[in-house]
Amino acid sequence: MNNYALIAIIVIYLAVLFYIAFLGEKKKQSKWVNNPYVYTLSLAVYCSAWTYYGSVGIAANSGINFLPIYLGPVIAAPLWIVVLRKIIRISKQHKISTIADFISLRYGNSRFLGALVTIVCLFGTLPYISLQLKAVSETFEIMSDDTSYVSTTVIDDSTFYVALLLAIFATFFGTQNADASEKHKGIIATVAFESVLKLVFFLAIGVYVTYYLFDGTTDIYNQISKTENFKQLTTLSGVEDGFNWFFLIGLSFMAIFLLPRQFQVSVLENNREKHLKKAIWLFPLYLLLFNLFVIFIAWAGKITFGSTQNAEYYSLLLPLENGNSFLATLVFLGGFSAVISMVIVSTLALSTMVSNNLIIPYGFLDKFIKNQPERNSKYIKNIRRISIFTIIITAYFFYVLFSKELSLYSIGLISFVIISQLAPSFFIGLYWNRGASKAAIIGILVGFFIAVYTLVLPFTLQAYTGTDDFTQLGLFGISALKPYALFGIDFLSPPAHAFFWSITFNMLCYAVFSLTSKGNYRERNYAEMFVDSNNFTTLQDNALVWKGEAYVSDIKSVLIRFLGEKRATRALTIFFTKYKLPQDTQLADARLINFSEKLLTGSIGSASAKILIASVVKEEQISLVEVLKILEESKENIVSNKVLIEKSNELSQLSSKLKDANDELISKDKQKDEFLDTVAHELKTPITGIRAATELLMDEDDDMPQDIKAQFLKNILQDSDRLGRLIHNILDFEKLETGRLHLDLQYQDIQKTIHKATSSISQIAAKKDVKIVNKNPHAFSTNYDEDRILQVLTNLLSNAIKFCNPKTGVIEIDYKLGNQMVEISVTDNGKGIPEEDHKFIFDKFYQSKHQNTIKPQGSGLGLAITKQIVEKHNGKIWAKKDVKNGATLVFTIPFK
Repeated sequence: MNNYALIAIIVIYLAVLFYIAFLGEKKKQSKWVNNPYVYTLSLAVYCSAWTYYGSVGIAANSGINFLPIYLGPVIAAPLWIVVLRKIIRISKQHKISTIADFISLRYGNSRFLGALVTIVCLFGTLPYISLQLKAVSETFEIMSDDTSYVSTTVIDDSTFYVALLLAIFATFFGTQNADASEKHKGIIATVAFESVLKLVFFLAIGVYVTYYLFDGTTDIYNQISKTENFKQLTTLSGVEDGFNWFFLIGLSFMAIFLLPRQFQVSVLENNREKHLKKAIWLFPLYLLLFNLFVIFIAWAGKITFGSTQNAEYYSLLLPLENGNSFLATLVFLGGFSAVISMVIVSTLALSTMVSNNLIIPYGFLDKFIKNQPERNSKYIKNIRRISIFTIIITAYFFYVLFSKELSLYSIGLISFVIISQLAPSFFIGLYWNRGASKAAIIGILVGFFIAVYTLVLPFTLQAYTGTDDFTQLGLFGISALKPYALFGIDFLSPPAHAFFWSITFNMLCYAVFSLTSKGNYRERNYAEMFVDSNNFTTLQDNALVWKGEAYVSDIKSVLIRFLGEKRATRALTIFFTKYKLPQDTQLADARLINFSEKLLTGSIGSASAKILIASVVKEEQISLVEVLKILEESKENIVSNKVLIEKSNELSQLSSKLKDANDELISKDKQKDEFLDTVAHELKTPITGIRAATELLMDEDDDMPQDIKAQFLKNILQDSDRLGRLIHNILDFEKLETGRLHLDLQYQDIQKTIHKATSSISQIAAKKDVKIVNKNPHAFSTNYDEDRILQVLTNLLSNAIKFCNPKTGVIEIDYKLGNQMVEISVTDNGKGIPEEDHKFIFDKFYQSKHQNTIKPQGSGLGLAITKQIVEKHNGKIWAKKDVKNGATLVFTIPFK
């Protein structure tokens, strides 16, 4: 393909990416940008040019040895829900903007540690960026068929211009805000888009090679199996390979957390923790799909080209060999996407680290204090822009000087080994509060120098001297100091060997110096907050241990320098409102100190924020005993608050129950009053009637007509019966309640008892034109007191008649046998029982408020007596719920 055509394609593709990034920034709140799929796809920045091209090269030359680099992240993914969630929470609480800030904050905002982590990340990432540039350069040459041409100057090297374009892109979208802790939605949207493209294009070439150039996987397997070293490509050769796999899996496991670009996308760009639930299975699935055709592309290339071509670029060479330049262009764009994603996110992360942990704290702080906020913001952005250009150009020169001599695989592993030196201080520091900054610094330095000695120095000396004496003989000719066989261990691959020795000494130094040295109060304070982050979530602002003198006005002036008058004033107003402090508060406390440091951390880093705030406050040293005491008190307060909340909830529940009980007592008392009024009324009415009729009979002479006399006498008799029934009911209830009523149990026919009850109530039913139906005419005998059960049935039938509508009312009596019980029911089609009355209808004094009459009739004892009689028979009585029309009351009598 023509060079200019290829450059035009690259420029158009970059323009598309610019547009996507622009839309992502413009629509920050859109669900198309804020969703778990975009987040997960951004994590695929892990799949760089090394994955896209290097894996095929390893598979072709070393078989299945390309797998450990992907098994580590797959093993790590399920742990994200615990480990990564904790890291995300801490980072959000403290406005962390880089992994260097994260580690330095854990160890008390150590400025030197932050700078050291930054330097380690620079050394670890620069070779990685150069790897991407090497991939672009070599694939550009393959696509343009210009492999014979060798550039002699920077000006005529196309790779240099690609590096410049990437720097411009990263600068434009990565430095729009001075606060680096803010999200970069545009870049993340672009990375997600590129992750889709590189996967689709890689799967496309896999399908093309496997099923178009060959007759499927079986065909490729059959052909490659005839080669001499086929067994070595498909099996592990003993324990040595097992150890290599173990260490490489551990290396990639750490890298998925520690690589600056991975920390950027997984932690800093995460806006919702719940996205992790999707990522823990979707990201491993992405890696699986990416590696689906790696081995078949590698074998197909080996079958086609033998050893005549660079195996890393088989995915490009195979379509070109078969005249399919369109598919080759898509593959090239997929690889270019992998390069762009990695370079942009890495330089974004590194530029922030360089700015916040090297340049600002070691030279620019004094100048910033004197400048206006607008100028400070401009300075911070410019420092980051210059850092991005410097990092990419430095990586370009590393590529020119070294990368041409190394494979993509070896460069990638060098980066992994160097970055892994942050692991002990990072992971152990999350769960062990004894870890000290001194231990972290010594451990990283020792591990870093061992990694350089065992991995970087050999190829560097060989590149400059042209001999491998250092590798073969060791330092000063001491065989125990051979870089690839340190202390006699010579069965590991160079990356695994370097990782083993560097991480071993790193962890040893970290443990020993943490146990033998005590960190200052600030270190122990932040250690406690990191380790117990869940307990301190609600107390982050006052969890800081601090003692001294500080004025709000001084702190505000520092905040204004970096945030501006408006933002600083608004932030302090929110702070004072949150803690219910007067807006004119003069003296600052520990909470404001911590709050202010957090505000500045995003712009200038945690170490610089600490220095700036310390410059305007008079801080007093606190002994370790005081720190532990304060932290213990904080923990006790948290526990006490938790207990108090539980007690408060219990008291609230008890108070609610007491209120309900009190309301019920008031209601009962009111019902009792109504009962007494009703009873008095009911007693007074027949007595008044008897007295009036008697007086008339006494006053009148013997000339009163006999029919009128008979009527008066009949009224006196009826009122006397009514009075007797009332007194009888009251006496019955009193006997039942005190247990003095004895039943006369006899063997009776329940059918005859029902007939007696319906006969006695029939006249009342007839007056209201209510129909009574006996649904079960069959006879059944059992032991019961007939008079009392007759009283029960009469009460139930009377109630049913009272609530039935005249002329349309129907009452059904039924009984059935089951479970050693005879169950008798009285059902009516009347008004029914309101749901709120179901619990109370059998209570003494209770009268429904929903009767058909204006004033409730009866004494309110009928159903209460009924319940007592039934229970005296060892039976039960209840009203059926969920009856659509009318009411159904049921009682049981046991039988043997």
